[in-house]
Amino acid sequence: ELMTGYTMLRNGGVGNGGQPWVLRWSSRIRLTWLSFTLFIILVFFPLIAHYYLTTIDDADDAGKRIFGPRTGNELCEVKHVQDLCRIRESVSEELLQLEAKRQELNSEIAKLNLKIEACKKSIENAKQDLLQLKNVISQTEHSYKELMAQNQPKLSLPIRLLPDKDDATFPLPKSNRNCRLHNCFDYSRCPLTSGFPVYVYNSDDYPFGSSLDPLIKQAFEATVRTNVYVTENANIACVYIVLVGEMQEPVMPKPTELEQQLHSLPYWRTDGHNHLIINLSRKSETQNFIYNISTGRAMIAQSTFYDAQYRPGFDIVVSPLVHAMSEPNFLEIPPQVPVKRKYLFSFQGEKIESLRSSLQEVRSFEEEIEGNAPADYDDRIITTLKAVQDSKLDFVLVEFTCKNQPKASLPTEWALCGERDDRLELLKLSTFALIITPGDTHLVISAGCTMRLFEALEVGAIPVVLGEQVQLPYNDVIRWNEAALIIPKPRITEVHFLLRSISDNDLLAMRRQGRFLWETYFSTSDNVFSTVLAIIRTRIQIPAAPIREEPAVEIPHRSGKAAGTDPNMADNGDLDLGPVETEPPYASPKYLRNFTLTAMDIYRNWNSAPGPFHLFPYTPFDPVLPSEAKFLGSGTGFRPIGGGAGGSGKEFQAALGGNVPREQFTVVMLTYEREEVLMNSLERLNGLPYLNKVVVVWNSPKLPSEDLLWPDIGVPIMVVRTEKNSLNNRFLPWDEIDTEAILSIDDDAHLRHDEIMFGFRVWREARDRIVGFPGRYHAWDIPHQSWLYNSNYSCELSMVLTGAAFFHKYYAYLYSYVMPQAIRDMVDEYINCEDIAMNFLVSHLTRKPPIKVTSRWTFRCPGCPQALSHDDSHFHERHKCINFFVKVYGYMPLLYTQFRVDSVLFKTRLPHDKTKCFKFI
Repeated sequence: ELMTGYTMLRNGGVGNGGQPWVLRWSSRIRLTWLSFTLFIILVFFPLIAHYYLTTIDDADDAGKRIFGPRTGNELCEVKHVQDLCRIRESVSEELLQLEAKRQELNSEIAKLNLKIEACKKSIENAKQDLLQLKNVISQTEHSYKELMAQNQPKLSLPIRLLPDKDDATFPLPKSNRNCRLHNCFDYSRCPLTSGFPVYVYNSDDYPFGSSLDPLIKQAFEATVRTNVYVTENANIACVYIVLVGEMQEPVMPKPTELEQQLHSLPYWRTDGHNHLIINLSRKSETQNFIYNISTGRAMIAQSTFYDAQYRPGFDIVVSPLVHAMSEPNFLEIPPQVPVKRKYLFSFQGEKIESLRSSLQEVRSFEEEIEGNAPADYDDRIITTLKAVQDSKLDFVLVEFTCKNQPKASLPTEWALCGERDDRLELLKLSTFALIITPGDTHLVISAGCTMRLFEALEVGAIPVVLGEQVQLPYNDVIRWNEAALIIPKPRITEVHFLLRSISDNDLLAMRRQGRFLWETYFSTSDNVFSTVLAIIRTRIQIPAAPIREEPAVEIPHRSGKAAGTDPNMADNGDLDLGPVETEPPYASPKYLRNFTLTAMDIYRNWNSAPGPFHLFPYTPFDPVLPSEAKFLGSGTGFRPIGGGAGGSGKEFQAALGGNVPREQFTVVMLTYEREEVLMNSLERLNGLPYLNKVVVVWNSPKLPSEDLLWPDIGVPIMVVRTEKNSLNNRFLPWDEIDTEAILSIDDDAHLRHDEIMFGFRVWREARDRIVGFPGRYHAWDIPHQSWLYNSNYSCELSMVLTGAAFFHKYYAYLYSYVMPQAIRDMVDEYINCEDIAMNFLVSHLTRKPPIKVTSRWTFRCPGCPQALSHDDSHFHERHKCINFFVKVYGYMPLLYTQFRVDSVLFKTRLPHDKTKCFKFI
């Protein structure tokens, strides 16, 4: 409708007769008024309101104000306004605090800038001082080298005694009997640092090689191939060796032919100086065919010598080579106990020719015999021994006529009777074995005598040698009076009294010494050849070659996991050990007596049978232990190291203890595919004082997991890979072990730090013994007549298990390279008994029991997987091991003890103001 009206107005009217102009005028008036009204409202009303709110009500009474400004409290009466006010106030306070802090930080920054400037100046000064110190050190080192060069003697070759070139006109000695080292040996070929190189002629290259006994030749060649001193470079050799016997009689060359062949050797150099002619004997009837051969300045090693032929200190009396290509069977060797056997002494032999006929034969090839024929005591010996046998005071067996054809022998020599096995069976029943030397005093030793000596020592019959003029094998370096009785023939009437007067302890000591000498110097071809070389090397004072260490093949592993601290490890219980060493890892000091010991301790080295630190069967001909190992292997023991300030400072064989102020140990941990247990055990070593390194022997063919993260315990962890799974790997002398002390520990062993520290300190005072925690003992089973292994609680012990024990690295060499292989083979067979074997070895060498520390009897970690020792067959195998080891050693070396070591202040309550003692009992 509005639109219709509006249209009508525009057309000039409304409806049919409207008034267009009136409507147009009224419409304009409305629009103008509406616009004016809106303008007034929008512009003037805000101005008026602002005016009244700010100025209109200025009365003094605040309570009557209507439009004036109100106070803050009044505005905050509204709840949401109050919250905004609180926020404003807190923000203001924070702004004030931040401003204060900003000013404070600005002040600190200014101070730090000053310090930085000061530090820069200090660094510059320190660099200048360091440069000056380096110059001083360089000058000092230069001066030190100059002083050392001035004070150190110049090392050069010894003076040559013979011409450099071969000289056919160079005269031979006037008499071969006058040859000694000083006039028949060229020292210039053998400097102290030469290593004693030895060149061995290949006998197949010379005619006499076809006449050699095949077994001796084969055994000799096998020994040469494995000897550490043999070299193929003849130009650097110190000694040249040629094997000429034992020869087979049908094809034996004539003496003149053999002499020509020897003189034609490429390095004979006219007179054969620095040559050694070896004539080994496998049978008692070996002939002395070298007697009629001119050997010039060459040394001779054989089993038969006449006094006109033997040159003391130059020639060598060797033992017979009975076991040419075989090792001794320890199961066939009788035990060393009981001490006394069925027969007090025994003798079987037959003398084929009389003294007078033998002297006539000797005169035929000797240039001169001085003096009259010696008295023949053989008739008196026969009469006296038969009288002793007839007296029935003791069981004695003497036979002067062989039941069968006697063995061939030299004139005036007592021939052997029967076969070797029959003779050994008789000697096994004899406490003493009589050895009657040849009636011809010019025959200083014969193959028959050395064969009797060999067989007696082999089965434990103490040799009784009738004839003091005899030269026993290696007599210039072995004290035979410790293993045999050497009695002059005129005392034959007192022999029975003398043998009966010897105590059981002395008998056992002599038998054990004889067993040691036989195993060390007589038993195999390796021993015989090595002994001959060792005698020459010792005579010319050249140190032995170092024995090899086991190279450690490291398994790469990731480390870096921070090891935690177990509160149980820090608990010292009742052990108050005082201050501890917290120094970084350092190796044990080196052994520096390699040269002086060779010259000073010859007899002590060679005569080391089991006793207070003696060797089994470790000999001077064995290579010595390396200087890094701090001791020699030729019977010398250790350098004097002890704990604390006490100790005598003498050699380790003579006294324990020492004065080394500091020392560390290496942990050797054997493991097999138990990674979680291993990681926990390694973490428990974190922060352990005195610890130098950890060697983990990984005994599994499967390598550790690649993602395995090894703990960081503050010292190196060396993971060593082994060639095979063997418990013997626990005792290998790894080259990564830089300390003398070794803590052998199982991967599941659980020991507190204070217990380990205490055990280490006790070991430092008893370095030759096993010092550990778990004790065990052996017992005799009367019903079964055998030995048993026992792990029950007892007031005595004879073993300390190496699952948690300290021992010297020296024993690792002996266990791995010297102890009979049969023992290690049994350990591999049963995968057991390596700890028993180590206890046997140490007790056999020292004749002392191990030392147990603390009162703990078990040491397994709680919750660890069960080990092999929980198997029922474990103990049965250990019973077998003990009995087998007894057979190998020939007796039971383990010793009982009721001694246990605890701290001096063990369970002692002292006031805090009292001084505490850190010594041990």
